[in-house]
Amino acid sequence: MAPATVASLFEPIQLGPLTLRNRVFISALTRNRSVPTNIPNAVNLEYYQQRAKSAGLIITEAVLITPQGSEWPHAPGIWSKEQVAGWRKITDAVHKEGSFIFAQLWHLGRISHPDAPEQKAAGVPVYAPSAIAARGGKFRFIPGEPGYVTPTAIDDPTILLDLFEKAAVNAKEAGFDGVELHGANGYLVHQFLDSSSNTRTDSWGGSAASRSKFGLLVLERLNKVFGKDRVGIKLSPTGGYNDMGMPLEETIETFTHFITEADKLGIAYIDLVRYVDQLDPVFDGKKRGTKHDVISTYAHLMKNAKVFSNGGWTGEEAAAAVKDGKVQGVFFGMGWINHPDFAARLEHGKPLDNPLDYTTLYGKYYASEEEQRKGYVDYPAAEY
Repeated sequence: MAPATVASLFEPIQLGPLTLRNRVFISALTRNRSVPTNIPNAVNLEYYQQRAKSAGLIITEAVLITPQGSEWPHAPGIWSKEQVAGWRKITDAVHKEGSFIFAQLWHLGRISHPDAPEQKAAGVPVYAPSAIAARGGKFRFIPGEPGYVTPTAIDDPTILLDLFEKAAVNAKEAGFDGVELHGANGYLVHQFLDSSSNTRTDSWGGSAASRSKFGLLVLERLNKVFGKDRVGIKLSPTGGYNDMGMPLEETIETFTHFITEADKLGIAYIDLVRYVDQLDPVFDGKKRGTKHDVISTYAHLMKNAKVFSNGGWTGEEAAAAVKDGKVQGVFFGMGWINHPDFAARLEHGKPLDNPLDYTTLYGKYYASEEEQRKGYVDYPAAEY
């Protein structure tokens, strides 16, 4: 029996047709270890299988829907048959452990670099809603370690909608239980939502409704492939990360509209990422983000979708929020990195005492399998 302080996290929850055994979920965590060619490998499989033994729901690390010049050259993709086959082995392993897994579908938009090998191979520009560069970035594998550059404003965003739909088709073939749209952290969907990165004057920009159009249409495409009760979205209204953020009033207007309309689509859940100070960069002497309480501001808008949250939760705090009806499930990130049995530790009152090796969070850019395993699959589980 779980300690009383976290007991509410271990009540099963229905997510569409899926019965999740607990409410302790794994957030998408980029680990940069699909070596050498963005194809999920045996080390990735071991990582997910370890965590599937106790997690209620797993969201994969962000999965590239098309070749892009990411800062993480060994992030996995889902555009090729080989990638689909690699993911199929992982989804099978997760299901054998009694858990469920959604693929997080990821397009970086302006957060790519045209000189990255993957972007060159793709043969297309770095697309974004508008030709506005994000401040920051550091492409360590490109000579000179450059930052972000001015992207190319895409003429016809429906081209990008097609990429998301194809990725969903591939995810379904790979055995995923559903998909999560990455609408947070300054990537493509977020770039369309935010007026600081979207200054279009056509139907894809301007008002909150027009800036919401792209993300809502992506959700419709994903619903078409998976069924609406197997689709979720991650949102970070407070911005900050990757040079995002609007004034508070505009932020609330924008995300109120988007969340209200997304909820009408009947999707399974919306993951609201709380403000995390460490992820909010400083520009011109001040924090970039727009700090506000995302749960109290937006959760009440969700009449159909489950209210999930992310961002610096402790087990006790998450359990209290679930018990009070503020959220229905919580994604944890860092705790799962160095505790493959994170949920089991909470349930059995075991300490979270594995030291975290920060130097191995993102692996090495061109490393052997032994090096890739370090700080990834070698953290020990507790004794029960």
